[in-house]
Amino acid sequence: MNVILLERVNNLGDLGDEVAVKPGFARNFLIPKGRAVQANEANRSVFEGRRAELESAADEKLSAAQARATPLEEYTLTIVVKVGEEGRLYGSVGTQDIASALTEDGQEVSRSEVRMPEGVIRQAGDYQIGLQFHSDVTVDVTVSVVAE
Repeated sequence: MNVILLERVNNLGDLGDEVAVKPGFARNFLIPKGRAVQANEANRSVFEGRRAELESAADEKLSAAQARATPLEEYTLTIVVKVGEEGRLYGSVGTQDIASALTEDGQEVSRSEVRMPEGVIRQAGDYQIGLQFHSDVTVDVTVSVVAE
């Protein structure tokens, strides 16, 4: 199924690109979320009429994401947890814990913006965690997990 992207989608394309995707991905994700429209002549003409509006909205989203990321550069977050023998945690520190701790520190971050490719933290120590505010804006913060 061919769709026209209305915004940048990671690993797929940029605004205005016409890409071929599986029908289920288009019907269940891209079209309902407003990220794409089905590629046909009517939608192509409507898209060309709205191109400037969509590009300005994309620029606004990008600048807002960059403004959110700027104060988090060189940021260190300390999370205090119960630690057992040999530095192993009772439980783990996950995306929700990191997002909650950042929000308590005054940085508005949602759980879906926290990137932990190696999984949850189960040992005390310092870790580099990525925060992705936009597909083009990612900032790394240092998370220090220390004993209570």
